[in-house]
Amino acid sequence: MGSAAGEIGGAVGHAREFARGAAEMCVELARGCRDIVRQTLGDDDSFLARRLGRGSYVAGRLRGPCARALARLDRLNEYLPEDKDPAHVWSVVLFVAVVAVAALTVYIEPKASVPLAKKVLIHPPSASRILLPDGRYMAYKEHGIPPDKARFSIVFPHPFLSSRLAGIPGLKSSLLEEFGIRLITYDLPGSGESDPHPRRNLESSARDISLLANALGVNDKFWVLGYSSASMHAWASLRYIPDRIAGAAMFAPMVNPYDPLMTREERYRTWNQWTRRRKFLFFLARRLPRFLSYFYHRSFLSGRHGQIDKWLSLSLGNRDRALIEDPLYEEFWQRDVEESIRQGHAKPFVEEAALQVSNWGFSLADLKLQKKCRGKGVLNWLKWLISLLSKKEEEYTGYLGPIHIWQGMDDKVVPPAMTDFVHRVLPGAAVHKLPYQGHFTYLYFCDECHRQIFTTLFGTPQGPLSNNTEADLNQADDKMVQQADIIHVDVTTE
Repeated sequence: MGSAAGEIGGAVGHAREFARGAAEMCVELARGCRDIVRQTLGDDDSFLARRLGRGSYVAGRLRGPCARALARLDRLNEYLPEDKDPAHVWSVVLFVAVVAVAALTVYIEPKASVPLAKKVLIHPPSASRILLPDGRYMAYKEHGIPPDKARFSIVFPHPFLSSRLAGIPGLKSSLLEEFGIRLITYDLPGSGESDPHPRRNLESSARDISLLANALGVNDKFWVLGYSSASMHAWASLRYIPDRIAGAAMFAPMVNPYDPLMTREERYRTWNQWTRRRKFLFFLARRLPRFLSYFYHRSFLSGRHGQIDKWLSLSLGNRDRALIEDPLYEEFWQRDVEESIRQGHAKPFVEEAALQVSNWGFSLADLKLQKKCRGKGVLNWLKWLISLLSKKEEEYTGYLGPIHIWQGMDDKVVPPAMTDFVHRVLPGAAVHKLPYQGHFTYLYFCDECHRQIFTTLFGTPQGPLSNNTEADLNQADDKMVQQADIIHVDVTTE
């Protein structure tokens, strides 16, 4: 026992001596560093002394202004009591000022005008759904009149961070009935109550639209609407299922901002309207799309509501900003977002953003109406000669139906330069330029605007189909012929 205690005591003594020696070495090291600093910086021949000392150029330049400033401050000493030291008084005043500012910073109450962020609510499932051939379910919603009385059918894919509930915001059912319109909206894969698509691209998006129309009994051709970022799905339907599309109506159509067909001026006029953060998000979507989930989880997937311009880094005009601050829009927007993000996954939104800026698999120039070129080779020449002898009609490529584009001239989300680019590539499209309108103001909650749109597309309202089905169908066919024969020009809508 005695030997064990002696060993323990010896070990403790050795540890104590080691700690004491280490402490003395640290003290000596600190003193050595202090001496080095004094010799290199505090000496008259040091770098600081030569540059900032009394005889330096800097000191000579600052000596006069500093002296004048101190002279002005000395005048304040005249207001102090004669028995008080000015240095002591001014130090106390400075200390009290610092404490007061710190207290105000810590205990300041938040402004009452800044409301707390509202939590996102997840509502019970309520959508009608169809089962697609690949086993996925697609959620949809029908607006307007029943299928058996529909004179025109419209399929409307929703834009980014939206859902089937949006449709055309503020559109009245009475207007749809007046024109005999059946409007079908649906959730994109992974949004709302639609299942995600494992290998999603724009061709599969067009096939989904066709399958949806077939499942809902739309046997004739139907119209497709594209708004903002959802326009790429409408363009894809014109490319991949043109035989099913009666016409296209585009509102502020977004195209790929990296499209190689864009000129340098068109690209500059487009990118110059966007915020730096939005440009950065486009870069991530094109090069590093996986990093987008981090930003999405900090914005619209955070569990709390916010403003669309903050979440999507949008620059808005005065009219657009006034609209999004309206309580009517706020109520619509919050419910639409809640439905859009109900599954809580960032992947569908990352896929949507990446689709916008990646290779679409086709070019807008492929939709241009033009005569089919003869191929090379003897066989193609023989086919051309036979077509001449048989007086066969010339074949055309591209999309043959009407395309209407509405563009707000004060739109900063999808700048007018994009529509100018589309019109240059597709000169047959009818462009309706809207002075003083922004990105939201023409399509959202505007009864007169909705009437103008349907009148442009379908002419005089004729109501739903009646019992005299044959006569109604003939009138509809006449209208389609008129649409096909329209000479598309650039027009301006007041």
